[in-house]
Amino acid sequence: MSAVILALIAGAVIGLALGALGGGGSVLAVPALIYLLGFTPVAATTASLVIVTVTSATALTAHARDGRVRWRTGLLFAAAGTGPAMLGGALAGRLPAAVLAVSFAVVAAAAAIRMLRHRPAPGTAAPVRPLRTAAAGAGLGAVTGVLGVGGGFLAVPALVNVLGMRMRAAVGTSLLVITLNSLAALAVRAGTASGLDWSVIGPFAGAAVLGAWDGKRLSAKVPGDTLRRVFAVVLLAVAGFMLLDAVT
Repeated sequence: MSAVILALIAGAVIGLALGALGGGGSVLAVPALIYLLGFTPVAATTASLVIVTVTSATALTAHARDGRVRWRTGLLFAAAGTGPAMLGGALAGRLPAAVLAVSFAVVAAAAAIRMLRHRPAPGTAAPVRPLRTAAAGAGLGAVTGVLGVGGGFLAVPALVNVLGMRMRAAVGTSLLVITLNSLAALAVRAGTASGLDWSVIGPFAGAAVLGAWDGKRLSAKVPGDTLRRVFAVVLLAVAGFMLLDAVT
């Protein structure tokens, strides 16, 4: 199977995840770029940020039109994470690849388990708590910087579990956080983008954008509780695969 066809298939799946679940793009894109398309880890991380930025921004506009984005909370969340993300990125360059992979898997699994166990109160809106939001955003930014991903797979659990946001609002708001975090990370990595294979990244990103629209429509039909469980199961599967790959 050619690289372009693989890129189209992987992009469609990742776009569906971003559109429906508000996260999972980078955590799925990086392994796809490495194991299916032969990218190096460094190139895969940068290419993933390009793909996720474009896809998240597209999905964000659709969710915003339906009033599912909590702008104040999302902007504060993302702003609080910018500095820690830069510091985390500097630290990542000094850590062994195996340590990064294991850390990635452990954090993803912990977030998934917490989402499976948490039961938000039905019918309650999430109030904006500036200090709590900033603290959660800073923690997410630090982890995002170290792991080199957009952070949606952590943003959704944080918005639901830490801030008490309902799932549908968390999905839309997380897309705002992902877009801003990915743009900040790309600004730091701009020098590494020139060597990327754009003949693969272009179709990948295009398929992801189309998949995000389908994912958004899916999120309108599937109950939020079901989306949360699906998201958690996906996280557990990816975490298990990465942990197994890191130790073998």
